[in-house]
Amino acid sequence: MTESEVMAKDYDPRMHSAEHILNQTMVRMLNRGRSFSAHIEKKKSKCDYHFERDLTKQEINEIEGRVNEVIAANLPVTEEFMSRSDASQQFNLTKLPDDVGDTLRIIRIGHYDACPCRGEHVRSTKEIGGFTILSTSFENGVLRVRFKVVDVCPGG
Repeated sequence: MTESEVMAKDYDPRMHSAEHILNQTMVRMLNRGRSFSAHIEKKKSKCDYHFERDLTKQEINEIEGRVNEVIAANLPVTEEFMSRSDASQQFNLTKLPDDVGDTLRIIRIGHYDACPCRGEHVRSTKEIGGFTILSTSFENGVLRVRFKVVDVCPGG
């Protein structure tokens, strides 16, 4: 995340934290990497994944359910710092800007997710509220997932 994205007027730590959980859910459920492109805003956001098709309604419902389970678990969201060398052993660093430096900030969401990030986050997943997928689409090998956060976690 660039400094301009962090400072954008529509930036929302709840939405950004939800994006981390969505990415890890996609990794765990569909055995795909994290999104290769994301646009995170307060009202709605999107993540793009390399994929071969659109998601089924059942998959969409399962992703929403899993993300909301993580949110409802009230996991701590913490930061730690590590050298770029150590981080390269655990994380894909290819999306990091060249000027990021030798010490990287790692955001951890309980034991569910960890990744390098410069963005602002909630202190606990419960602060996110709830997560809903607005729509998905597939074109030219790209699956786009559009989502938003809501004030109350669905079903809870």
